[in-house]
Amino acid sequence: MRRIVAFLLVLLTLSLININQVSAEALPGDVLKYPMPGAPVVALPGEVVEIQPQDGVDINSLSIVSVLNGPYELEIIEKGATLKVKVPENVVPDVYFLQIKSNKGEVTIPGAVWILKEYPKVLRIAHMSDTHVTSGTKFGYVCGEYFQRDIKRIQELCDGGIIVPLHSYVATDSAYTYWAMDDRVDVMITTGDVVDTAGDGKGYRLLLDIISHANAAGRPTILVKGNHDDPPNYYPRLIGPTDYYIVIGKFIIIALDSHGDEAHPYMNQLEWMEKVLEDHPDKIPIVIVHHPYWYSAPQGWIGGRIEGVSAFDDEDWQEMIQYGSYYWFGRNQEYLDIARRFLQDVEKYNIKLIMSGHIHHDKLHIYVDKNGNEHWFVTSTTTGAPDKETNPPRPGRSPTWYGSKIVEIDENGNVRLPEIEEMFGSLFNDFISLPVPQEFITVRWTTDFGSAVKFINLLGEESGKFAIEIPDGAQVDTSVTNVTYKILGERKIGDKTYELFEITVPKGISQLVISKGKDTENPQVDISYLTPSKPMKGKPFKVYISVKDNLGIKDIYVEIEANGVVTKYPAVQSSGGQAEYFMAEIPGVDADGYIIRAVAIDFYGNKASTEKTIGEIETSTTSTPTQTTPSETTTSSSTPPTTSSPPETTSSSSPTTTEAGGVCGPAAIVALALLPLLAVKRKK
Repeated sequence: MRRIVAFLLVLLTLSLININQVSAEALPGDVLKYPMPGAPVVALPGEVVEIQPQDGVDINSLSIVSVLNGPYELEIIEKGATLKVKVPENVVPDVYFLQIKSNKGEVTIPGAVWILKEYPKVLRIAHMSDTHVTSGTKFGYVCGEYFQRDIKRIQELCDGGIIVPLHSYVATDSAYTYWAMDDRVDVMITTGDVVDTAGDGKGYRLLLDIISHANAAGRPTILVKGNHDDPPNYYPRLIGPTDYYIVIGKFIIIALDSHGDEAHPYMNQLEWMEKVLEDHPDKIPIVIVHHPYWYSAPQGWIGGRIEGVSAFDDEDWQEMIQYGSYYWFGRNQEYLDIARRFLQDVEKYNIKLIMSGHIHHDKLHIYVDKNGNEHWFVTSTTTGAPDKETNPPRPGRSPTWYGSKIVEIDENGNVRLPEIEEMFGSLFNDFISLPVPQEFITVRWTTDFGSAVKFINLLGEESGKFAIEIPDGAQVDTSVTNVTYKILGERKIGDKTYELFEITVPKGISQLVISKGKDTENPQVDISYLTPSKPMKGKPFKVYISVKDNLGIKDIYVEIEANGVVTKYPAVQSSGGQAEYFMAEIPGVDADGYIIRAVAIDFYGNKASTEKTIGEIETSTTSTPTQTTPSETTTSSSTPPTTSSPPETTSSSSPTTTEAGGVCGPAAIVALALLPLLAVKRKK
């Protein structure tokens, strides 16, 4: 038994190494401290900007390029610990990839340089938070406005709608795609917990790919670190610095690291912030920090107005302590000095907007000081994690959903949440976010044969710029594409080729397919493993599926055929990104014998399935099954889009088995499935 346990531990260790391993080539943060993909430098044509290389890095040349513009060489006019670099006068305004040649090697940094035609008088921000991108499995089920973690509950609520198991990677990519398409916003800001695990190097690479798509579409990205990004092993190497500031004309954005369990900035960070604000007295300050400052208000825990008081007044301060979050104030009020110093800075420097996340729920507090100045503390729900309350909620709980929002601030410091009050009736509400990505979902695939994306759009017709990576020689196949599109340009940047479109995504399910030819191959699909391996009657179990296709999978789901009825269950990626393994949760089957059928359909309608029989089935049970569809699925949806796809063809990719064990999946699946055995052994 000890040998078996030791072997399983080796399998688990190897699987984790494979998931999180990062190659040794130079990463953006190995060469530069600033700018980075999550912290761009902003300028007008002809202006001088500052570049901060890492210690010991000698920059030989700098150039910027986008899909449509460049490359442009940047003139280094002063070297030192900080480089002063001049942007050419003839640069076309755009979001640029920064290409660097240095003594540490060559590196390309997505979205590092944002060139504007003129500085904005109103800064329009797409606020996201807590994307929790992971190379593992992290998902919740959505159906329109509903969000649940339980497959049985979402089936009860959905009533024939589209059930999507929304993986944190897909959710994040969907939100970034949506806001990159939306010309109402200037910049996307994400307030922490951008990846689920600080040591997940592959997760950060997945996030960097998501950022790159948005940057290639012309939308800049600004991020701040959260507690799930702590300790910052990969964050500064792939995303950006942990404390920094960006000047955008009249506005200055200051990012503060609130660390891990400490959950607030340190005093020396506030001193640094004060110096930055002293050096920029004519700017409108915006602070982005992961942990929210307030917990409740006179109107209740949902938020509200705290007014007519001052952090400089002892009595007022004592009155305000009751509304503060324990993240900043301390569970035993041990951080009051830091909390008070920050609020005094908010008043002294007239910080107009403070943006945060962490609690996976929307909150708005408007702090009005004794001078009548409003300071908006805007906290956003999660954009990518299903860890908090559901919608509808449990009794006595407040609902939430996957969301993001637009926050506007003008050059006079006036803050607005456009659409929110009109949509929800109040700014102090459970929902001050839009259901993006919950009702706008994109699923991308890129292979050597082509690239494809599936859109699930419940919001209405959406138009804008869309960028996707493509293999050389691939072209749009109009016979299986049903979005309206115009190709704007194509360019290889670094080791990736991006194609940029102007697209209109209709309401419903649609797809864009870019390939090297017609796809006539069926997918390969196999039931790799069941957990538990021998499901008990009426008890929940999981079905793990391996799937491959030369282009990509549009739909994947599991059918349970029992008692003459077929029920579909959606399958979700068992890892982030372009997965080869999927998992479907089955709430239980009330039958002694039944068939488990895994079905995969590609973007050309080619279909494959494989079966596994559990128990004994009478012949009459499977002769004429009745189809019921309580859940439509994709890679998340099984409903084919309305396209000119060829008729579906069906093949069986592996023989049907009659035992519950099945074919073993990858080491990670085996090890994770047997973790309960290890836990039992440890308790003895």
